[in-house]
Amino acid sequence: MTVPLRHFLVGLPFLGAALLVGIGHLIGAMPGLGGLVHVHLLLVGWVCVTIMGAMTQFVPVWSGTTLHSRRLASAQLGLVAVGLVGFAAALALGRLSWLAGFGAVMLAGFWAFVYNVGRTLATVEDLDVTERHFAVALACFVALTGLGVLLAADLGSGLLAGVGVSHAGVRGAHVTLAVFGAVLTTVYGALYQLATMFTQTELRGVDHRLRAVEEVGHPVGVAALAGGRLLGAAALARVGAAFVLLAALAFAAVLARRLLEMRVERTPMHTRYAVVALALVGWVATAAPAWLRSPLAAETVLGGPGSAPLLLLGAVAFVVLGTLYHVVPFVVWVERYSDRLGFEAVPMVDDLYDDRLAAADGALLFTGTALVVGADVAAGASGTALAGAATRPALVGLSLATLGAAVFATNALLVIRRHSPGTLARVALGRFGASFASGGTDGGDSDGDGPGDGPAAAE
Repeated sequence: MTVPLRHFLVGLPFLGAALLVGIGHLIGAMPGLGGLVHVHLLLVGWVCVTIMGAMTQFVPVWSGTTLHSRRLASAQLGLVAVGLVGFAAALALGRLSWLAGFGAVMLAGFWAFVYNVGRTLATVEDLDVTERHFAVALACFVALTGLGVLLAADLGSGLLAGVGVSHAGVRGAHVTLAVFGAVLTTVYGALYQLATMFTQTELRGVDHRLRAVEEVGHPVGVAALAGGRLLGAAALARVGAAFVLLAALAFAAVLARRLLEMRVERTPMHTRYAVVALALVGWVATAAPAWLRSPLAAETVLGGPGSAPLLLLGAVAFVVLGTLYHVVPFVVWVERYSDRLGFEAVPMVDDLYDDRLAAADGALLFTGTALVVGADVAAGASGTALAGAATRPALVGLSLATLGAAVFATNALLVIRRHSPGTLARVALGRFGASFASGGTDGGDSDGDGPGDGPAAAE
């Protein structure tokens, strides 16, 4: 249980760094390729590291099987984190020759993750809708990281010059497989489970037809869009874009129906899932014209004006934060209180975090996202890049989002500090944190996966 929690904790500094770099890039204070630093810290450092931790926990639980290797799950985090720090530093310092090496370290971490979770899924006879989505996402992780290393090598040495594909084409396929193939597919698959579980509802009637549209249309669309961008085939990319957009609308409808039929009291998680449904619809509205007009253009890789913040902040960030508002307290609750249930009074999972901090971070993130989206739309309407007058609301919005992320991180860290059996250092660093806290004694946790006693740890 502590292995996924360690992923979530490591992801938080990357989130903060990504938002701060984004502010620096907006005001022109970032050296080197600041935009790429921002994107990689956000998507790789926070979103993908969180996905790795979530799959490590969810796949064995949902599939009723055992994780293939806890040691690989710990190793994957170290490889990706070290590789990303080096990769970001190389981009910021303009040391392009370093990129391929650090990219290869990240690739090793991601492929260890894919192998570990893939071996775990292979023990399941009949994959359900969530497991099928996860399998597709794992395949996308393999492909996108391979393309990423090619891009890194090309930036440093011009490797692609004689290969027959352009740097722009490989970059378009890489981004497509990352955002829509790995991240969005994982989000869809997880929410089929989480949205029904945490609303105490079931898919019924039209939900099944909408799910079929998404489950077929999304992976087919991602493959066609990525392939079209890689090969420079506009018609193929346009067809793929149409499928991805249609699948997003179908999924947004399923999610909205789960929330409307909810049978439990609303929590911060439900509020953030509602934002996700609205953001997906908004993303489709802004992305459709740009994609159907020019699906190969670099400036439309995520859609039109307003599309990128709607997708990355409004949809992806809110679903990750909403899920973490249940998962972090749940993991801590299992470690601390599960073996006391029935013997003494124990708090509920949702009692572990501070409701006022949750409301504050939600308001800050929502307002910040709205300002960034509005500024991006305004800049697009004027036909200019985000600059001049449009920079101010974007800067204010990103600053509010950064403050909201800090409030969320404070809330999550307080849960661990107040309720976890181990210290923050032990949870985040495993055996290294245990040695630091105890002067070299790891307290019996020989594999570094957290507290070494109690029924929850044994499981």
